[in-house]
Amino acid sequence: MLIDKHGRIVDYLRIAVTDKCNLRCFYCMPEEGIDFVKKKELLDYEEILRLVDLLAKLGVSKIRITGGEPFLRKEIMGLFRKLTRIKGIQKIAITTNGTLTHKYLDELIDLGITSFNLSIDSINEERFNQITRRDYFAQVMGCYREMLLRNVDLKLNCVVMKGRNIDDIIPMVALGKNNNVAIRFIEEMPFNGKGAHFENLEWNHHKILNHITSAYPMISKLKDPQGSTSFNYKVNGFMGNFGIIPAYTRSFCGSCNRLRLTPNGTIKTCLYDDGVFNIRDLMRAGATDEQLVTTIKEAIGHKAKDGFEAERQRKLNPNISESMASIGG
Repeated sequence: MLIDKHGRIVDYLRIAVTDKCNLRCFYCMPEEGIDFVKKKELLDYEEILRLVDLLAKLGVSKIRITGGEPFLRKEIMGLFRKLTRIKGIQKIAITTNGTLTHKYLDELIDLGITSFNLSIDSINEERFNQITRRDYFAQVMGCYREMLLRNVDLKLNCVVMKGRNIDDIIPMVALGKNNNVAIRFIEEMPFNGKGAHFENLEWNHHKILNHITSAYPMISKLKDPQGSTSFNYKVNGFMGNFGIIPAYTRSFCGSCNRLRLTPNGTIKTCLYDDGVFNIRDLMRAGATDEQLVTTIKEAIGHKAKDGFEAERQRKLNPNISESMASIGG
């Protein structure tokens, strides 16, 4: 098992297979994009599979594939087919923007991959286009409907932004009235690819919850799963539920069970650190499995207590300037 110095078991790996995205959400990257990782610098699929196999033997049982937009990477279905065969991996989940996903849904479900997080920051077409700087609203909503029809484990990820999509919060909660869907409202974070920060976050999880309860006062608190990043609730009588992820105020860090892998092979033990080491370079230098395991265990052994400590310890980039697409948020 992988256990950090705070006694937390690490059993969940998030893999960003690409930093490329066909949207340009303003809170994630500049409109012109970022300096995307060159193909030769990406972890190849065999390297990813080798790492997952090693980690599965060390107790990692859940994987999330994310990006960027994972379905922009060529031959991605080949990776999914092989991941499902790795002994010890009990759950594979996918985070996607839904622009390309629908055509793969049936095969993914046949493979046993039925857990999806669909990123959608507005269900109003005009606001969606303003936030994403692209015109993919019809495709994303179409993907949402296809997922509902297939009764998959579906979460909608919505980053809450002052002046942008506050009017979407209540209508998005209402999606859960007659649909088995979980809506996750996420505090805005500074990972926008240009180093633009805000000193105070007005729409934190408390304000989001108060806003929701003003429209739906009959709300029950749900039991949060082990390692959950969200505080979860249910409007009485609704099929679905909603949760709030305090990603900026970071009050969930005490139960963190995650390890992150960026597209270029950087291992991150916290969303807010600047990367612990690059496993791609070790693999291509000829490291044995035992050497890789030793290095991974050492990194996890120094995992920060929370996101604030990780941010204080940043050395390579003291000021956060990464794009969320680069780290697989």
